[in-house]
Amino acid sequence: MEYGFTASTAALFTTHTAPDSQDSAVPGRVVRLDRNRVLVATAADLLHLPYPTHGLVPATGDWVWIGHNNAGEPAVVEVLPRHSALSRKRAFEASSEEQILGSNIDIVAVVVPVDRPLTHNRLERTLVAAWDSGATPLVVITKADLAHLADEVVGEVILQAAGVEVVTTSAEHGDGLEELMQHIPTGATLVLLGPSGAGKSTLINALAGRDVQQTGAVRAGDGKGKHTTTSRELVPLAGGAVLMDTPGVRGFGLFDAEEGMEEMFGDLEELFSNCRFTDCAHQAEPGCAVQEALAEETLDPRRWASYLKLQRELAALARKHDAAARRAYQRQWHQKVMSADRGQRAAERYRHDQAEERAGKGGKRRKR
Repeated sequence: MEYGFTASTAALFTTHTAPDSQDSAVPGRVVRLDRNRVLVATAADLLHLPYPTHGLVPATGDWVWIGHNNAGEPAVVEVLPRHSALSRKRAFEASSEEQILGSNIDIVAVVVPVDRPLTHNRLERTLVAAWDSGATPLVVITKADLAHLADEVVGEVILQAAGVEVVTTSAEHGDGLEELMQHIPTGATLVLLGPSGAGKSTLINALAGRDVQQTGAVRAGDGKGKHTTTSRELVPLAGGAVLMDTPGVRGFGLFDAEEGMEEMFGDLEELFSNCRFTDCAHQAEPGCAVQEALAEETLDPRRWASYLKLQRELAALARKHDAAARRAYQRQWHQKVMSADRGQRAAERYRHDQAEERAGKGGKRRKR
């Protein structure tokens, strides 16, 4: 199988055996999700299969058992546990639901093009999601040949993404590709994540050595590109590594990213421990280490503002999620009460009917 099947993957299938009724099931990996079908790779073929009717909803990158449905057709019969999952809040304002962008990823490469201004908050929130996924974050700077400010952008990114490796590339000239490949071990899966027009598809074509993705022009006015990639798809590379391309995302709402926040803003967590009061709100309290760091200019005000913004976003999402959970609980409780009430009325009717039946039988015996 060309899609990252390794010894550890084989062990995963050994641990999580196929359902008892699926003796002939074979391992597979989800390559792409289409509108109503799932493209799955097995050792022998690529199969277009219907969505499973029960169990975990599959995502691109999932390892699955392929068996047969009740009609005897090939089908996904089980999705195996994920060792990592890149997710975000679904991209509409009222939602509090999670959207899995890809699973079983080893490296999340955040793509930063140098031909447009660096959006600091976007980079930070994407790195938070990358850390939180369980994979290893990596920053890939693209189009380094197009801007005379490349060195300045690289310097800013290195400062902002402290602790994360940064690779500078020019897919058009082949620069940095060998260094990038050194970050992708044999059998590993790397996902490229970035805005439209960031050069992800061009980079994939360069790494694959063939045109596997369409590329499009970028508007000169705002630096935005057309969505040439329309779905998340696995692309096998020579040497056994796997790339996952993703459509350009205009927004990236965090979803339950507490661990990612700790990784990305660990320096702030250390500052909090130095405050005089354990419940310090980091505003006007005496002995606040954060305010002292801001006054001494050892903490960047933009970074602190970005942290607060992300925390407010996560708190708002938690409130929405809790409210949705409360509504679901209330609906379930109402259904249980109604069901119990119907059951009680049915029991009373049954007792009443039984009493009438016994009374009728008693009257018949007395007539005799």
